[in-house]
Amino acid sequence: MNIKITADSTCDLSEELLRQWNISLMPMHILMGDDTYLDGVTIHPADVFAHVDAGGQTPKSAAANPVEYIDFFEPFAKEYDAVIHISVSAKLSSCYQNARLAAQEYDNVSVIDSENICTGQGYLVLRAAKWAADGLTARNICMRLQSLANRVELSFVLNQLNYMAKSGRCSGVLAFGANILGIKPSLAIIDGELKVVRKYRGSLPICVGKYITDLLDGRDDIDNSMVFISSCQPKPGCMEAIKAGLRKYGKFENIIETDIGTTIGGYSGPGTIGIVFAKKV
Repeated sequence: MNIKITADSTCDLSEELLRQWNISLMPMHILMGDDTYLDGVTIHPADVFAHVDAGGQTPKSAAANPVEYIDFFEPFAKEYDAVIHISVSAKLSSCYQNARLAAQEYDNVSVIDSENICTGQGYLVLRAAKWAADGLTARNICMRLQSLANRVELSFVLNQLNYMAKSGRCSGVLAFGANILGIKPSLAIIDGELKVVRKYRGSLPICVGKYITDLLDGRDDIDNSMVFISSCQPKPGCMEAIKAGLRKYGKFENIIETDIGTTIGGYSGPGTIGIVFAKKV
């Protein structure tokens, strides 16, 4: 069975992985000033940081509309036996709803809610591509993805709250206080929504080391076959702290490094770093 895997651009997989596994992305719209850009196509995180650092507001993101999804699916629906599209969490965007509406125009297009974002979503996308390459049926892959969505864990540590504050996702007073006190919040996707789970204090590499220890130490429920390290212009020492923690506590067989894209990076800001893995069945 010839199956095509597609996803929203929020999955933040590298260009290398996209080419290797023949994965195609539907870009989110990024609204910056009076202009609209396509995530990962006509705008990248560095563009957002330069805009915000120059005094501009944090850009907003918007889902592609159903007509855009119809146009996106059409060539794949004609060429492949089945198309499986993996969307960003339905609780965070209207991508899933719009893609579902578009998929009704085709008999061979399925849409899966990843219940995640960034490489939490990307984890499902890559697994789906590997299952398709292994010859699994579209129905089997969709069933596996729905089960896997509940087991993927995405979390990360922010270097600052300035970008969150400018986007309206936290108050400026909170961001100012956190920066003064050196607080580095850790966020995670829980039940499809982004929530603060811990707060660390100190230099970012030290906070990242504590974050990895808290996340992995003593756990025996983790699938160690694959882990993502996702970062956005990581600060010196942070990548080393992440990798040291993974070696000490995780013993992962496959460590994949990837950059956080425009949609998430525009809210989290530079210095953000985190990991994604799945729990065992």
